[in-house]
Amino acid sequence: MNGDNFTIRRMRRADLDTAWQFCIEEGWNPGKFDQDAFFAADPNGFFLGELNGIPIGSVSAVAYDDKMGFIGLYIVRPSYRGNGYGRRLFHAAMDYLGNRVIGLDGVIEQQPNYINSGFALAYRNIRLSGKVESVESPDVFPLSELPITELEAFDRRMFFAPRDRFLRRWITLPDSCALGILKGDKLAGYGVLRPRQEGYQIGPLYAETPEAAEKLFLSLAAQRPGRTLFVDSLECNPESLDLARRHGLQPIFETARMYANGTPQLPLDCHYSVSTFELG
Repeated sequence: MNGDNFTIRRMRRADLDTAWQFCIEEGWNPGKFDQDAFFAADPNGFFLGELNGIPIGSVSAVAYDDKMGFIGLYIVRPSYRGNGYGRRLFHAAMDYLGNRVIGLDGVIEQQPNYINSGFALAYRNIRLSGKVESVESPDVFPLSELPITELEAFDRRMFFAPRDRFLRRWITLPDSCALGILKGDKLAGYGVLRPRQEGYQIGPLYAETPEAAEKLFLSLAAQRPGRTLFVDSLECNPESLDLARRHGLQPIFETARMYANGTPQLPLDCHYSVSTFELG
């Protein structure tokens, strides 16, 4: 993975904070405390690009298992772009993930480049933002009251791979809130609210019915009244967009969900907000 005086190496946990700073400078508004959960997902899946020993770019390539991976945190600092460093980082990520089904959420203008790398568009994700007048539902409860194994089992129905190490940290991030809703005695949906550099993000938000999704959405929003909220809705699930728009959120950004080496089959009608654009 060497070329001239540009090198790529695996990140240590502290290096992820450097990549976070790249994202902040780029205006991506990353989560304030996401790094430990990200790193837990796959400690071998984060790569740092250095020029003459100076960090200038990053990419993540999280291998959830031997069948599925996801690419994110793909960035080169502006003054170093146009020299092929980003392409080398991307190839390092692809090489690490190998023949797995590989997903990413890329900016729309990069679609042609991803297509040239073997990716195909699955659908668009729409980020919406705003402030919500909300009230908690009595049907919603803290996920801490539920055995973690039940949450993990539900999440495996919704996500394309097991992610237990990530999930156990994701629902306990500082300044966050994780709520669930039951149907009978079974989990029928859950959502997580966490702080970004600015505002709060809901993600994931999974629910078996639109009614359950709305109760979770409003209850999560009620935890931080008056604060700016973000959700990443799926264009292919009109109910997810309707939920956000009905409560006053407006679209501000979109990404292209793309896959290489196949497309996972997921219950997208149960997806109301993506977990994270970086890890899926």
